[in-house]
Amino acid sequence: MPELVALDRVIAGYGASVVLDGVTLALDDGDSLALLGRNGVGKTTLLVTLMGLTRVHGGALRWRGRDLGALSTYERANAGIGWVPQERYMWPSLTIEEHLTAVARPGRWTVARIYELFPRLQERRTNLGNQLSGGEQQMLAIARALVVNPSLLLLDEPMEGLAPIIVQDLMKVIRDLVADGGMTVVIVEQHAKLALALTRQTVVLDRGRIVHRGASDELMNDPETLHQLVAVA
Repeated sequence: MPELVALDRVIAGYGASVVLDGVTLALDDGDSLALLGRNGVGKTTLLVTLMGLTRVHGGALRWRGRDLGALSTYERANAGIGWVPQERYMWPSLTIEEHLTAVARPGRWTVARIYELFPRLQERRTNLGNQLSGGEQQMLAIARALVVNPSLLLLDEPMEGLAPIIVQDLMKVIRDLVADGGMTVVIVEQHAKLALALTRQTVVLDRGRIVHRGASDELMNDPETLHQLVAVA
C-alpha cells in the first residue's frame, strides 16, 4: 500500500524564489503531524505546496502513489485534501450554512454532524461570513474543510489570535479528530506545545529543510531541544 501523501526531495516556492529546499516526508492514513519551526522557515509553504499553490522547482509529490503535481487545487480538494488557511477566507455574502453546503461532498461529515460538533455555528447558521467573530470564523473554516470529507486535513495556525476559551474548545475538537483516526491531520502552529499536545509525530523545519523528526511526546518532554529548535520558553 502506498503512503497517503509523499513528498520526495521537493523544492518549491513562489516564482523564482525557493522556500522548500529538498523536503522528503511521507504520511499514512490516520497519522497526525505537528509541523513546527520559527517564522519564515517554510511551514505554510509546505501546506500550500500540497494544495498546488506554489511553483515546484524539483522533486515529486504523490497522493496514494499517483502524481499529485498534475492535479489542480480543485482536483486536490476533490481527491481528499482539506485545507484550513491561516487567513480563513470567509465569503462575506454567504451565510454559515451556505459556506458549508457550497462545498460539501458525500461522506460521514454532513452539515448536521458539523452542527453537532460546533453548536455555535448552528445557532448562527443564517449569519453572513462578515458578521462572525474571529472564533466563529475559525470554527467555520474548520467545518468547511471537514464537509469536503478529506483524508488529509491541513490546519494552518488554527489557534492564532483567538481567546483562550476558544482555543480550549478548538483543542478538544482537533484532539477528537486525531483520536478518531478517520483522517490524517497536519497542524502548523506557532505555539509549539499546543501542536505537540495534539499530535503523535513532529517535523521541524529550518530554512526550508527538515532538521528534526520524532515523536511529539518526546519533544514535549525535552524542553531544551524544543527551545533550540523553535525558540519557545
